[in-house]
Formats: sequence, structure tokens, C-alpha cells
Amino acid sequence: MEINAQSIAFLVFSILILGGALGVVTSRNLVHGAIWLIVSFFGVAGFFVLLSAPFLAAVQILVYIGAIAILIIFAVMLTRSMTRLTEIYNHQWTLSLVVAALFFILLVAGVILPVWGPGTANAGQQPSELVATTTDLGIALVDGNQFVLPFEVASLLLTAAMIGAIVIARDRD
Repeated sequence: MEINAQSIAFLVFSILILGGALGVVTSRNLVHGAIWLIVSFFGVAGFFVLLSAPFLAAVQILVYIGAIAILIIFAVMLTRSMTRLTEIYNHQWTLSLVVAALFFILLVAGVILPVWGPGTANAGQQPSELVATTTDLGIALVDGNQFVLPFEVASLLLTAAMIGAIVIARDRD
């Protein structure tokens, strides 16, 4: 492996993603956890830039950082009582560690081994045949036979979460 600007950028973005994820799960303050989530989302946007997908990087920044993370912060701020946690330690961290290790093994077996392992399925294809275009992504998101239903369900879920946070905040006053 040669060390060049892309390798260094990959390392920096990986540290941002992993550090942000670690900050999310270890932070006791919900607002700080949301800020660590924004850091992690920024690292994912950097990965999209490294993959020569600037449109997806812009969508990552606008939709996830600009909308979802800010929605989470507003929901947390509207429910002020959730920020006053009295319990200091979570007793389920060992179970969480086991589940995270199992997910890591699943990712290694399902993603890394087929790509870099012996007898890869995509060995005979050209790299241009493996990459979908932005047009294909747009069609997949709005086509009735593909991902339009999960896309709309996610938007309804976010709307319901925001309305629920407002209702809870109004009941507290």
C-alpha cells in the first residue's frame, strides 16, 4: 500500500467516522451526542468525495448534517427533561460490546471478504460496470418499484418525531 494524499484523506475520514461514532455512544449529554453524530456524517461525506461522488457528498451534507442532525438537536432541546439524566453508568455496555463485535464480524464476512477475498464475484467486470450513475440513483429513489416507499416512510417518520417532540415540550410547560 502506498501512502499518498488519498490514503491520508481516507485515514482522516475514517478517524472522523469512528471517533464520531464512539462519541455518540459514550456521550452522556444528548446535545453532545448529536454533535458527534454530525462529525461522523461529515466523515461519510468525505468518503463520498474520495469515491468521486460529489453529488452524494453534497446530499450527505445537506440532508443528513443539515436536516436530520439539526432535527435531532431541536428534538433534544424541545424535550429538556431528557437532558437531566440521573443515572451515570449504563449496565448494558457488555451486551452492546458483544453485539458490536458480532456486527463487525458480519460486515467482514459480508462486505470485505467478497471484495478482497479469493474468488471475488466481480473479478471479470470492468470498474465502470460496477458503479451506478447519479441518474440511476435518482430513478431508484422515485421509481414506484424500487425505493420510493422506504424514502416516503422515512420522511413520515421524521415528521412524526418532530411533531411528537413539540407535543411533549408543550405538555411540560
